[in-house]
Amino acid sequence: MSAACDRLHRMLADRRRFGFFFQEASIPRNGIYVLYESGELGHGSDRIVRVGTHTGDNQLRSRLRQHFLNENKDRSIFRKNIGRALLNRDQDAFFPHWELDLTTSAAKTKYRDIVDHAKQQEIEQQVTQYIQTRFEFVVMNVTAKEVRLELEARMISTVAACCNCRPSPQWLGLHSPKAKIRDSGLWLVNELSGKSLSYDHFALLDRAGAE
Repeated sequence: MSAACDRLHRMLADRRRFGFFFQEASIPRNGIYVLYESGELGHGSDRIVRVGTHTGDNQLRSRLRQHFLNENKDRSIFRKNIGRALLNRDQDAFFPHWELDLTTSAAKTKYRDIVDHAKQQEIEQQVTQYIQTRFEFVVMNVTAKEVRLELEARMISTVAACCNCRPSPQWLGLHSPKAKIRDSGLWLVNELSGKSLSYDHFALLDRAGAE
């Protein structure tokens, strides 16, 4: 899959890059996003470290806000994984509390006197700082949900299987407690061992504009 991964990286190399904060009007309402992380290289350029999309209609902008702007790790597995790696790297005793899902009212009540909320907010801010200073992304406009999900899965599998774009020794993900993140070099645990991008998939990606 190295040839397919090289083609994917080259295809995306000249796409418009976004940082944080991004102008939402420049982001399509439906599509796929691809993340690059400072210091991570592959195929002669920045290597892909995450591919993502959304399931609901017109939710790409919202999904990007959840990942990169809103400080709530229970609404973003990407944020949660960044926090896990930071805490694990620093051997921080708050790690078990970060693992707790406080989405529901019942969970908030149950863990109200257990979780140090000031500490949790501190970690959320560290995650935000890391993301906003170290990541950029490109987007592809893909309207149909089934096409988005298929392309996302194929792109992830293509990059995960490539032997020519591996993480640097300094990559934060190497401190992740998730073996799949450490081994793949991606901030992902799903769709890592599926099928590669085909000629037809590349044709779809080639037509997927950034706006």
